[in-house]
Amino acid sequence: MHDMFLKPGAISWTELSTTDVEAAKKFYGALFGWTFQEFPMPDTVYHVVKTADREIGGIMKTPKEAASMPPFWMTYVTVENVDQTVKNAKETGGKSLLDPMDIPEVGRLAVLQDPQGAVFAVISYLKK
Repeated sequence: MHDMFLKPGAISWTELSTTDVEAAKKFYGALFGWTFQEFPMPDTVYHVVKTADREIGGIMKTPKEAASMPPFWMTYVTVENVDQTVKNAKETGGKSLLDPMDIPEVGRLAVLQDPQGAVFAVISYLKK
C-alpha cells in the first residue's frame, strides 16, 4: 500500500460487496482494466483489485449480515485510532454500524454513519 494512504485522513481503500463476485470482476476488469488476486479466507475468498500492479481495493461476496442490502461500495478512511474515532463520531451525531474489530494481518476497522446517513469505514493499519 502506498505510504500516502497510511496517513490519517487519507481515503485508503475501497471495497465492493456483491452477490456475484465473478460478474463484478468481469464488468470492472473490462471497464477499467483491473486485475484481481485471490486471497482465501476462512469463510470466503477476498479478491484484491489491482491497477498497474498496485493494490487499490477489493471485491467480496456480500456477508450474511448484509444479505438484505443491494451490492455496494465501501470507502475506508485511515485514522490513527479507530476506537477514539468511533467515540468522536458518536459525540458529533454519527452512529456506529459495525463496532471496532480487528482484521488479522491488516489492522482495526469500524463502519460509521454520518448524521445525514452516509456510510463509510475507518481503519488503522498494522505497523509493518
